[in-house]
Amino acid sequence: MDPLSDVLSLLKLRNYMCGGFDVAGDWSIQFPQHEGIKCYAMVSGECWLAVDGVVEAARLKAGDCFVLPGGRPFRLASDLSLTPIDVSAIFRAPQNGSIRSHNGGGECFSVGGHFALAGKHAGILLKALPPIVHIREESDKAALRWSVERMMLELRNPQPGGFLVVQHLAHMILVQALRLHLADGVKGGAGWLFALADKQMSAAINAMHGEPARSWTLQELAQHVGMSRSSFALKFKETVGEPPMEYLTRWRMLLAGDRLENSGDPVSVIALSLGYESESAFSTAFKRVMGCSPRQYARGRNGSSSSPIAEEDPATDFPRAAA
Repeated sequence: MDPLSDVLSLLKLRNYMCGGFDVAGDWSIQFPQHEGIKCYAMVSGECWLAVDGVVEAARLKAGDCFVLPGGRPFRLASDLSLTPIDVSAIFRAPQNGSIRSHNGGGECFSVGGHFALAGKHAGILLKALPPIVHIREESDKAALRWSVERMMLELRNPQPGGFLVVQHLAHMILVQALRLHLADGVKGGAGWLFALADKQMSAAINAMHGEPARSWTLQELAQHVGMSRSSFALKFKETVGEPPMEYLTRWRMLLAGDRLENSGDPVSVIALSLGYESESAFSTAFKRVMGCSPRQYARGRNGSSSSPIAEEDPATDFPRAAA
């Protein structure tokens, strides 16, 4: 897999609400703080999107897609000067996989979903994204069009298995939006997501994710991306926020944590599968990155351990040992 797919898979991305939103007339609807990610695409019409803490509201037009990864309260409105109505007053018991209407609908229609991140380290993705990811370029809209239109048809013309199709289409829209966001060239910060927008750094991260158990050296990675050892080390740290070998260790420990939670494999097997010849060396690295021993971490999945929780590095969004 590629790094974005790796991270989304590790975070157990799960869609627990998807459907359509159809409104008309004069309207303003306030949405509360939420966990996870909301992602919607405009099928027809226009409206305003205002997110708490973001100075400028975004004008959404037909074909646009927006992702809200930070959980902040937000408002959708035909006119932002209108007094908003809380969404719970309009949709008291929304049915998953359905179209929800207001004022009869027919003017402004959007489709999408709300995604939960079941993995422990949601910040790996969420902290690497801005409060709003707004996809609005015509070429980007074209890339999203098939998924959006197919989801609209499935919602308006229910068929056997339609709910599952809608869920998968909502996933597709989200991943396509994140992919387009990356292709746009993510600038202005450091972290693995920013690095994926750089051809050479992306190649290095792909190599490490592709073979996490390999005994990578700085020289091998530099040669892999066609750079000198010193230039590669400097650029990687500036772009990702930490040296290559530290990034590799952190990724290995995230994979190990997932295995400890979900596979039931013994520590010795997990250590060997990630390139560690001794269990003690693996355990030392794990505790340094995750803040507790592998066995404490495994026990913690059942709530039977009070082991420390690893904080997340503000630069890389990967966990680091708690102080």
